[in-house]
Amino acid sequence: MPIVNRAAELHEQITAWRRDLHRRPEILFDVHETAGFVAARLGEFGCDEVVTGIGRTGVVGIIRGRRGAGPCIGLRADMDALPLQEATGKPYASAIPGRMHACGHDGHTAMLLGAAKYLAETRNFAGTVAVIFQPAEEGGGGGNEMVKEGMMERFGIGRVFGMHNLPGLPIGHFAIRPGPIMASTAEFTITVQGKGGHAAMPHKTIDPVVISAQIVLALQTIAARSADPLESVVVSVTKMHGGEAYNIIPDTVELAGTIRTLKKELAELAAERLQAICRGIAEAHGASVRVDYDPNYPVTVNHPAETEFAARVAAEIAGEPNVITDVAPTMGGEDFSYMLEARPGAFIFLGNGDSAYLHNPAYDFNDEAIPHGVSYWVRLAETALAG
Repeated sequence: MPIVNRAAELHEQITAWRRDLHRRPEILFDVHETAGFVAARLGEFGCDEVVTGIGRTGVVGIIRGRRGAGPCIGLRADMDALPLQEATGKPYASAIPGRMHACGHDGHTAMLLGAAKYLAETRNFAGTVAVIFQPAEEGGGGGNEMVKEGMMERFGIGRVFGMHNLPGLPIGHFAIRPGPIMASTAEFTITVQGKGGHAAMPHKTIDPVVISAQIVLALQTIAARSADPLESVVVSVTKMHGGEAYNIIPDTVELAGTIRTLKKELAELAAERLQAICRGIAEAHGASVRVDYDPNYPVTVNHPAETEFAARVAAEIAGEPNVITDVAPTMGGEDFSYMLEARPGAFIFLGNGDSAYLHNPAYDFNDEAIPHGVSYWVRLAETALAG
C-alpha cells in the first residue's frame, strides 16, 4: 500500500498527539483546550493563517501552495467527545470522569494535524488548503455554526471533504458511496397529560402510563405502515419518565426519542404521523398531549463527482480492492451534512479494524489507522490542487 513516507515517519508523533487529546476530552462547544492545542500546532507548522473562534470554538488553518494561484479545498475534522464513562483501561484513558472520546474525534483531529504538518512543509500544490477543526458534532451542530458564520465565503472554499473512522472495516480500507450516506436526525419529546389517582381505582383516572405505552407501540407503525418498505426510517423512543410511587397513577408521563431517515420527504412524513398518532391516542382516552419536535441534522449527501474523486484517491492509498464504493448508508447522523449543503464534497469512512463500536465505553480509536488517514488527506489535497 503506497502510504506517504512522511506520514509513516510522523506516525509516532501523531499518535502522541492523539493520546494527549484522548486524556483530556471536551464536550460540544466547550473545546477550548483542544482548540488551543490545535491552534498551537498549526502555528508551529507555519500555516499562513490560523483563525480561531469560528463557530464559537472552531479553528481553521490556511496553507497556501508554492505552485501559484488556484482554488481552495476544505478538509474537516471534528474535535468534541461524548458524555460517557470510559471503560478501556488504557494507560492514556480519559482523565475526566464522565467524558471520553468514544467516537474517535481525537483520531480525526490528530490525523488532520498530521496532514497539515506535511502540507505546510511541502506545499506541493497550486491553490489553498483550509484545514477545518470543528466543535460540537455530537449534537451541537458545530458544522452548521461554522457555515452560518460565513466560513466557506471567508476562505473561498470551493469543495469540502470529511472523514470518519468505522469499526469493523479493516485497517487500511475505505468505504464511500454517492448520495445519502448518513441519516437526518430529529428529536422529539411527548408529554401526555392525564388525571392521576389511586392505583387501586384506575377507573377514576385518565392513566397517562397506559396511554404512553400505546403511543410507543403505535409509533412503530410509521416505519411498518406509513413508509415505503424499501425506504429507511427509524423511530426510537429512548426515554419514558412518569410516576413516583407503586400505588399512585401519575398525572403526566414524558416520552422522548429520535427519528432517522435518508430522505427529507420521509422525515416530513414521519413528523406528521408522529403528531397525528399522539393526538389521536390521547384524544381517544380523554387525555391531552404536547409534542415538541426538533429537526436536527439533515441527511449527509455525497456529491457524485466528488465521491468518485475521493474514491479514486483512496484507491491510490489502499488499492482498489480495499475501497468499497457502494457502502450501505448508516442511520447515524453527522453534521458535516451542513457543509455538504453549502459546498460540493464527499464524506468517507476509514477502517478502524476490529474494535468496539462507536459511542461504546470500550471503544478506542486504532492508532494503526493514522498513516492511512494522513496519506488520504495529503493525496486528496495535492490531487485536487494539482494545477
